Amino acid sequence: MESLLEELLEECRPCTREGHVATYIPELAKGDPSQLGIYVLRSDGHHYQAGDWSARFTIQSVVKPILLLLALMDNGEACVRARVGVEATGKPFDAINVTDQALLSEHLNPMVNMGAITMCTLIHGDSYEEKFQRLLELTRTLTQDPEVCLDEAVYRSEKRTGNKNRAMAFLLKAYGLLDGEVEEVLDFYFRACSLSVSCQDLASMGMVLANHGRLPHSEQSLFPAQYANYVNAILMTCGMYDGSGDFAIRVGIPAKSGVGGGIMAVVPTQMGIGIFSPGLDQKGNSLAGIQLLERLSNRLYLSIF
Repeated sequence: MESLLEELLEECRPCTREGHVATYIPELAKGDPSQLGIYVLRSDGHHYQAGDWSARFTIQSVVKPILLLLALMDNGEACVRARVGVEATGKPFDAINVTDQALLSEHLNPMVNMGAITMCTLIHGDSYEEKFQRLLELTRTLTQDPEVCLDEAVYRSEKRTGNKNRAMAFLLKAYGLLDGEVEEVLDFYFRACSLSVSCQDLASMGMVLANHGRLPHSEQSLFPAQYANYVNAILMTCGMYDGSGDFAIRVGIPAKSGVGGGIMAVVPTQMGIGIFSPGLDQKGNSLAGIQLLERLSNRLYLSIF
């Protein structure tokens, strides 16, 4: 497997020159677009890696499935679905409004920014500091990595320049879809997106989702199997922004991308995959990362379709 990963990585390395790092968050603009890494964790415990798999980067939108999981664990499926819809918007992840009519909960989904900001209000805790600590602990448990922590520089950069997210949050507030103080909710969201992770962390998260909520090599269930099904279905239809349909055809597995260059992929019952390459395509997905996943899916027949 490692020789296959090395082969595919070298095939995709030229694609790193075609992507562009995110610049609207100044700290992310410092990223090295030549980096490319992959980590694969199989259900039998074997793991394989290649390239810059140990590099750390901020989780960005790959935190959205964790927000969704914690919201489901705190509130149940009916409550979450009443507040945040499940249909793909067909719009960019940071679209201010996805409809010309009044904004309703069904116009959102958990994988776009407006839906994720709404989910932040569903996390239980007496304060947003407590909410963040609960999210951090769940992330560390899913990744089995106690070193997951806040990247202070990226957090401050996001908070300083996140005016489009502020516009979204105030719009949600105007339509009665956001409870609490906007700046407190946004501070939590910016911190959530600024957690430092690696390809191995993303693969471990993906393996828990592939394993119906159970930790690998353990009977310990972190959450009910139906929550894993819920999250995986949303990832399949909405996880790769407005490129999710094309990704379903080319790769065919549930996945979530982030503008930090990470991709978490789930092969149900088989494996979790973590990829990092900070050069993005026009939709905000890792360009070389998608190429690498597509080749791996084709070679190993991973598509669920």
